[in-house]
Amino acid sequence: MNLTDDEEILKKLEDSTKDATCRQLEALRSILEHQSGGGGGGGVRYLRPYLQGYDAPVDANTFRQAVPLSSYEDYVDHINQMANNGPVDQDHDHDQPLLSVDPLICFFYSSGASTMKPKLIPYFDSKLSRAASFIAHQGSNAIHRRLFPPRPSVNKVLWFIYADNITTTKGGFKVMAASSYPMHSSKANWSQLVSCSSPREVILGSNIDHQMYCHLLCGLRNSDSIDGIRAPYAISLISVFSLLESKWEQLCDDLEHGVPSSEISDVVMKDSVTEVLGGPQPELSRRIRVICEDKNWGGIVCKLWPNVRYIRCVTTGSMKQYYPRLKHYAGEVPLLGGDYFASECCVGINLDIMQPPETTRFVLLPTAAYFEFLPFALDEINVGEETVDISGVEEGKMYEVVVTTYRGFYRYRLGDIVRVVDFYNSAPQVEYVMRAPKTSSEIITEKHLMSAMESFQRVIRKDMAAEISEFASFLDLMLSPKHLKLYIEVREGCKLLQEEKLEESVEILKRCGSSIEDSLGGIYMVQRKRGELGPLAVSIVKPGSFDRLSLVAIENGAPASQYKPPKIIRNHQIVDFMERCIVVTVSLDG
Repeated sequence: MNLTDDEEILKKLEDSTKDATCRQLEALRSILEHQSGGGGGGGVRYLRPYLQGYDAPVDANTFRQAVPLSSYEDYVDHINQMANNGPVDQDHDHDQPLLSVDPLICFFYSSGASTMKPKLIPYFDSKLSRAASFIAHQGSNAIHRRLFPPRPSVNKVLWFIYADNITTTKGGFKVMAASSYPMHSSKANWSQLVSCSSPREVILGSNIDHQMYCHLLCGLRNSDSIDGIRAPYAISLISVFSLLESKWEQLCDDLEHGVPSSEISDVVMKDSVTEVLGGPQPELSRRIRVICEDKNWGGIVCKLWPNVRYIRCVTTGSMKQYYPRLKHYAGEVPLLGGDYFASECCVGINLDIMQPPETTRFVLLPTAAYFEFLPFALDEINVGEETVDISGVEEGKMYEVVVTTYRGFYRYRLGDIVRVVDFYNSAPQVEYVMRAPKTSSEIITEKHLMSAMESFQRVIRKDMAAEISEFASFLDLMLSPKHLKLYIEVREGCKLLQEEKLEESVEILKRCGSSIEDSLGGIYMVQRKRGELGPLAVSIVKPGSFDRLSLVAIENGAPASQYKPPKIIRNHQIVDFMERCIVVTVSLDG
């Protein structure tokens, strides 16, 4: 796009945030007119029991009173029915569409990771949704180009992007990550990825480790032309730099010989990378070898890619824990934040992508969906079931986001907690806080857990020179009283992992326990004092345990490009896996 196009997109984005309440009512009216005829007995089967008997057009208050709040479980039967019926069956049932009157194209995987099996999100061919998404995505690109205008000579992006394997439902519909759709669609436009330093064959590969290695190898080959480094999530880049630390010698050998490692088993991918390498590169190999031999990984990005201007990925929410380590690798190179786009719909846009995660704000997009907000408070089990609309949110308060989308979700609890921090024109500006608790039985939140691990990290770094690389929690309700268990992975070489120092490690862990418990929140502390909750169990797991868990999740269908390690585990299969990885467990009886 040229400058004029970007200015036009940014003006549309700006206009969409003015008179947000009016825009929201227009969005809801458009959705209901399209999906339910505005009321009465027509439209999608999901809405019919709730809106039957109401005259069209149904207003927002009537809609919120008549249609109940929903979660994924309320749609799963409809979704399974659609997945099992082929496109022909869908057409035969056109007079009684289940969730949307628009044709079903495919399903997206959700990116959640608290269970092994990802959810299926139906993707309908919605003209209304396409228009709203276009503004959001193109607006995001325009904001980026305004800060970093394209350069003709340094025009490559080291983009860790994966098309992921696609599966097919019984009814013949493709299932993929939302981020993979542009690459698997029949209208795939590969020109959008022309700046990517890797060939298409690497993006379309089937082995995530081999693809990551090849992306990195191609990025090193084009080191002087790399303008930016991108990935969906911060954890993806942590994996990349960990790979660089462990495989730099092999990468240098490959550059020197002009051929990827024999470990790369995909012949098509290997051949395409060989072409990118363009024969032996002894001088480049020597330069990179000298840099990596020093094993000083701080600021490695600008050492290897001297012309790079930015690194971009999502660093908010559960990704915030990786920011300090990513900043260590980045050095002086700016870390840019992402936008707030969910599989179900676009939610908000980041107008100031230079901000660190703790000050990242998203402007809610009033035309992207119809939004409601369910009040939420930490350390309170149930705040209520009454939502407010976009005009009713209050600065400083937290809410769970509820969406009615153009693609078949109605008053759907997105499962995200946000805090309203300001307003941009009349649209709320929010910070992402965490994933919402699933049930009232959960005694800690993702935010409590991350706060506890930050406190614990400070203590064990001082006492044991240990660095936490990953963690998760599990509340065992089968025990009486119930018990909370934490699984913590530390980086290799830590004293905690040395067998001869195990007794000393146990004593230090017990001594450090209060730093964890003090941060786990009011509900946890009250239930501990009442005896409703047993002693906290802290388990140190083997290095690489969470990496192996990710491979198991990907084998079970989780998209590699969207995988996030679980923080609150709700699946016994994951618990059983983590139990097999334990090095030592300490019970904090204090």
